[in-house]
This record gives sequence, structure tokens and C-alpha cells, in this order.
Amino acid sequence: MITVYGIANCDSIRKTRQWLDAHDVPYDFHDYRKQGLDAALCDELLGALPLSTLINTRGTTWRGLPEQLRVSLEQSNAAALMQAWPAVIRRPLIRAPGGWLCSADPVALNSLLADA
Repeated sequence: MITVYGIANCDSIRKTRQWLDAHDVPYDFHDYRKQGLDAALCDELLGALPLSTLINTRGTTWRGLPEQLRVSLEQSNAAALMQAWPAVIRRPLIRAPGGWLCSADPVALNSLLADA
């Protein structure tokens, strides 16, 4: 089973969900703004994907963080940041039997599903 993680009102999430629906791919959606993001999931993400892939440093949430948090971000404190400000996580995050993907690109989605 595929799980899409993100925020419901995100354009990338909408596009990804529309693509999955159009290709009859069953999935669960986890809105981490509403359902939360636990430490175990954060640790799994940080183990599977580079920090530079997970954190959206171009978004308004990142720019709104205190300077001290932004300059001190590293692997050891990233989980706490992700839990406190889930909108700072790049979207969509997709967990499939073939691994993790952080992309709404149809080619990447096809590749992930082929590996499943």
C-alpha cells in the first residue's frame, strides 16, 4: 500500500493525488498538519532521505523560522523541527513498498510504483 504524506491544501499534494486517482493506484493520505507527525516517522524519513531533500528551504514556513533555528539545522535536531513545523517538510512524501519518494514528478512516481 502507498501512503502519501503532506498537507491537504498543498498544490503538489493535489496533483499527486489526482495522478494516483487517474492511474487507479490505491493509497492512504496522511495529513501531518491534522494527524501529526510522530518521532518514529521523522526518524524513518531522516534515515531514508537526505535532509536537503526533506526540508523545503524555499518556502514561507522556512523563511518565517527564527534565524537561530535555520542556521543550526542538522540531522540531530531535524526531527524536532519537522514535528514543530510540519509545513517545512517538502511535499509530497510518498512511502511505497519500493521505498520513499519526495516528488510529484509522474516519471518518478511510475518508477517508484514499478519497483513496488
